[in-house]
Parts: sequence; structure tokens; C-alpha cells
Amino acid sequence: MSINDKLRRQLYIIIFHADTPAGKAFDIALIGGILISVITVMLDSVSDFRLKYGDWFVAIEWFFTILFTIEYLLRIYCVDKPVRYIFSFYGIVDLLSIIPTYLSLFVGGAHYLLVIRVLRVLRVFRILRLAKYVSQANLLLHAIRQSRQKVTVFLFSILVLVTLFGCLMYLIEGPANGYTSIPRSIYWAIVTLTTVGYGDIAPRTDLGQGLAAMVMVMGYAIIAVPTGIFTAELSNVLRNNYLSLACRSCEKDLHEAEARFCSHCGARLPLVTVVKPVKAQS
Repeated sequence: MSINDKLRRQLYIIIFHADTPAGKAFDIALIGGILISVITVMLDSVSDFRLKYGDWFVAIEWFFTILFTIEYLLRIYCVDKPVRYIFSFYGIVDLLSIIPTYLSLFVGGAHYLLVIRVLRVLRVFRILRLAKYVSQANLLLHAIRQSRQKVTVFLFSILVLVTLFGCLMYLIEGPANGYTSIPRSIYWAIVTLTTVGYGDIAPRTDLGQGLAAMVMVMGYAIIAVPTGIFTAELSNVLRNNYLSLACRSCEKDLHEAEARFCSHCGARLPLVTVVKPVKAQS
């Protein structure tokens, strides 16, 4: 093994593994830096602090941006498949967490987008060995993916309804009562159907109030639809006895409890012990 390969291996263990003292120290230091940088951006948005400590905030922001840029490049350098990391969830978040500072050189105020760095704190689950919570979250994500077609149809139906109600309310109330255009009337329909009810626009005619009452009642009925779709899919996932077991080769994160090989790439899965309930003897 060459010196370069040894260096890449050591960097990979430190940066991507939290089960070693060096890796855990690296992740804790990283999360500490992320929190400090996010707090700095928040304080910079307060005018009194910005006038008094503005130069310090800029210096801290650039310090952490350069530090995170080096860290991002090291992550790309030490992984076997850089493209997979770059387009992974954490890879995209890592990139987005450094772009706003450089973008602020051309667009004023862009550095406030640095609050996206707080997403990087999700690595705390790995550091604190809370993998079981992440696995449960993966089950929820799988249920969401399974119900996406039904939810898409539902959302399309809602868009049709709010467009219809908006047009009707525009015809009934008109500009004289605040419904100055169809898009603004559609906004009213969305606010009313979702039962938010800001109250900035309200019908004044009897016919308009009757239509509004119908939209409000329909809103309560519609709220239960996506909840029922998601609950049904989640029940299917649990009933099929899936485990959130990540494949080390392709990173597919959901397999059947009895699976020993990945259903996507065929690689061997990590061995796990599935505890089954024991029937009590009479």
C-alpha cells in the first residue's frame, strides 16, 4: 500500500467513522464549529450586534467557510467513489453550506443562507450512537416514497379545487370586496381550504359567505386524506417486516428482515440478529 493510499485510508477513518477516538473528536469539533458559525450568522442579522461586532462576524464567517471548504475537499479526496458522495444527501448539504459565503461577494445578504449548515448537525445521530432512531426514520421515509403517487394525485386535485373556488369567488365578490384578481382569489381559497384563515380577505356578500362556509367544511374533510394515505403505507411497511439495514456497496437502506444480500446490487449485507417473540408454553 502506497503512502498516498495510507493517507487516504487514515483520513477516511477520521472523517467518516465515529467509532474511533480520532473520528469522534473530529465530528464533535465539526459540530461545534457548525453551531458557532450558525450562531454568528444569526447574531449578524441583529442590527445592534452587526454595528458593534460586524468585522468580527465577517472574520469568523470566512474562517469557518475556508475550514469547511478544506474539509469538503478532503471528503472528496479520501472516498473511493467521490461522485456518489458529492450527490448524496450529506454531500449536497456540505456543498450548500459553503457556497453562500462565496456568493455574498456578488449578491448582498447571500451569507444569511449559511443557516443551512445546521443540517450538518444531523451527524450527531452517528456520533451519539442513535442509529436506531435513524433506522426508524428510514421506515417513515420509505412509507412516504411508497405513497408519493397517491399524494401527487391528491395534491393535483387540491390545486384544481382551489383554482375553481378562487375563480368562483372572484366572480361573486369582485375587486370591490378585495378580490382584485383570480390569483389573489386562489390565494384566499388556499388559505381557507387549509383552515389557516388569515382574515386579510373575507367575503361580504351572502353568496360569497356561503361558498366560504362550504370551502371551510371541505377543508376539515380533506385534511384527513393524506394522513390516511401515509398511515396505510406505513402499516404495509411494518407488516412486511422490513429492516433499515444499509448496504455498504450501494447504500440502499431498506431490506427484508431475512435478507442476506442487497436486493439492488447483490452485495452481502451486514449480519444482524433479529429477535423474534417466543410463545409462552401452556
